[in-house]
Amino acid sequence: MRVAVSLVSLVVAGVTLAAPGPPVAPVRVVSDQYFGTTVVDPYRWMETPSPELAAWMKGQADHTRAALDALPLHAEISARIKALDNDSRLLASARRRGGKIFYLSSEPGKNTFKLQMYETRGRRAGQSTVLVDPDTLARGDTHYSIDYYVPSWDGRFVAYGLSASGSEQSVVHVLDTTTNKALGDVIDRARYPAISWRPDGKAFFYKRNRAVPPGTPDAEKLIRSRVYLHVLGTDPERDPAVFGFEVSPAITVTDEVFPSVFSPRDGDFVFAQCGYGVQPELTVYAARRSEVDGARTPWKKIIDRSDEIVDFDVHGDELYVLSHRNASRRTLLKTSLRAPDLAHATTVIPAGEAVLQTLYMGQDAVYVTTLDGGVGRIVRVRDGGAPESLPLPAGVSVRSMSADPGEDGAIFLQTGWTSSPALYSFAPKRKVPIADTGLLARSKVDFGAITAEEVKAKSGDGTLVPLSIIHRKDLAWDGTHPTLLEGYGAYGVSREPGFDPMSLAWLERGGVLAVCHVRGGGEYGEDWHLGGKLATKPNTVDDFVGCARQLIAQKVTSPARLAGEGTSAGGILIGGAMTKHPELFGAAVIRVGMTNALRFEQIPIGPFNISEFGTVKTEAGFRMLLAIDAYHHVMAGQPYPAVLLTTGITDPRVSPWQAAKMAARLQASSTSGKPIWLRVDYEAGHGLGSSRAQLEAERADKYTFLLQQLSR
Repeated sequence: MRVAVSLVSLVVAGVTLAAPGPPVAPVRVVSDQYFGTTVVDPYRWMETPSPELAAWMKGQADHTRAALDALPLHAEISARIKALDNDSRLLASARRRGGKIFYLSSEPGKNTFKLQMYETRGRRAGQSTVLVDPDTLARGDTHYSIDYYVPSWDGRFVAYGLSASGSEQSVVHVLDTTTNKALGDVIDRARYPAISWRPDGKAFFYKRNRAVPPGTPDAEKLIRSRVYLHVLGTDPERDPAVFGFEVSPAITVTDEVFPSVFSPRDGDFVFAQCGYGVQPELTVYAARRSEVDGARTPWKKIIDRSDEIVDFDVHGDELYVLSHRNASRRTLLKTSLRAPDLAHATTVIPAGEAVLQTLYMGQDAVYVTTLDGGVGRIVRVRDGGAPESLPLPAGVSVRSMSADPGEDGAIFLQTGWTSSPALYSFAPKRKVPIADTGLLARSKVDFGAITAEEVKAKSGDGTLVPLSIIHRKDLAWDGTHPTLLEGYGAYGVSREPGFDPMSLAWLERGGVLAVCHVRGGGEYGEDWHLGGKLATKPNTVDDFVGCARQLIAQKVTSPARLAGEGTSAGGILIGGAMTKHPELFGAAVIRVGMTNALRFEQIPIGPFNISEFGTVKTEAGFRMLLAIDAYHHVMAGQPYPAVLLTTGITDPRVSPWQAAKMAARLQASSTSGKPIWLRVDYEAGHGLGSSRAQLEAERADKYTFLLQQLSR
């Protein structure tokens, strides 16, 4: 049903459309009692799908669309963003396997990332082949995207996940790279299945979600998953479960655990692991390959959760682990695989200033990515040797890498705030070991007039918080520049330097971009994460406010010209900042944001986030969640800044009703007269899997909205 917003009042499915603004949401108060505290929720009804809610959201979406399109700069900025984004090829990821590089790339003018394969040796060396192009699968408004891909160890086969309209509801397909033909192996309910191929390339392990009946609550759809073994050419419905919920009578795997099985390229062992929602620590079991036999597999625990291991891999008969036990920025340890003894493990890389992020196994060495002062680097350790840093140029940062246990060296993506990304290879036996692969040509977008500087801002408790400021070199700090301050701060995830051609549409107009590296992230290791987690989560908001005040004090901008933005879990950050200190911001953007923390356990990924934010089932958890719930901090009669909220109707991570409830409450409460607009994309989810055109359109909407509001 299309709901028209006109200059007269009407009622559609019980929703009042008030001229000339967006539809007004009915108030139906629900009161909850939490440990003696009454919490009133005026828009609880929005959590249940209904024709009334659908009509209200469509009315909101139509109003926002018409309002954005009518802004004077919208067409101009849209055209500029499209030109910038289609300047050169984009690269999402790359992996080495069997003398080949598999990568996701998007060509100029193309809508989605396609899976390609580049030959590095043999008679086809230097040639690329398109394996999967989702653009050819699009039907009407429905587009498809590749959520993940995992090549077999020899590179002959690749398993990949396809989903529609950014839903992340992946279906596994398998392709034979020698013939470029799809096999008949198709597996649904495979959202991020952690596929791991056996060395023979004839089978792989994968996690699969259980089939649930219609009407199952969202919070129960992703729990109790299991790991199966699939042999190519067989019926997936007959695949044996080898690990997971109620598979082994000797091992308790609870509802919210992410089970997976890792099958290394070499060696006698395979490894089952338990991931605990968003917590980094793992429990790991091992079994001999020859003994893997469905539920009868004799798994033996080799790593306990209390060991505080966050990553592991094997090299020959040695087990390598990254640990943050007594080392916030982590250490690299090794022990015998046949008789693991972590208590007496050898220290390979001791704790230092740099955060040890992820380890990768090459044939020649162990490679570890590090983060030091926001800059990503690579450390290489050969057997029995001392750690050595790869000689990388200054001013750029390593964002991702890949190594192959069957081949020397590694490949890695290097970029910066103002440096176009490139995919490099490291070959230790070459005369010039580091070389550009040429798979990602330098962007022609000119950032020569743009610079980035790193400063520190003081948070409420005196903590110094890193703040990156990207701007035109010729700007004078006179407090007049429209400034967009971004932040995230959850799960120990770091906000690292990255090149964004579309941002030039903002920067070239005198706009400033700033990134606040708040606590809750991982910029300074696990201590930085713990400083913005559970009871300390309010620090994330205070850090962001401190960065906002620093930008104002430094005369980069002024409150009327400052906007804040948070995405996903970053909704806690911007929601908290704008409700506690509305006077600091002229505008705010809440992108697919979590704003109603007290109810987050009702969304599909809610149970997996309890370790990060808490649960309403305990009094301490309730107090923590209430403290960071922006929706419940919206107060009637307050002059809130202009707000643009975005959601995707297929979002499997932060349910659209979170944005709907926040928009309704802000619209009913704010006295500033500034717009509160809800932008709904009906062919998108959380952003993963959005098409190029969708991302360009969202960026154009955001920049136009902000320039309009911050120029008042």
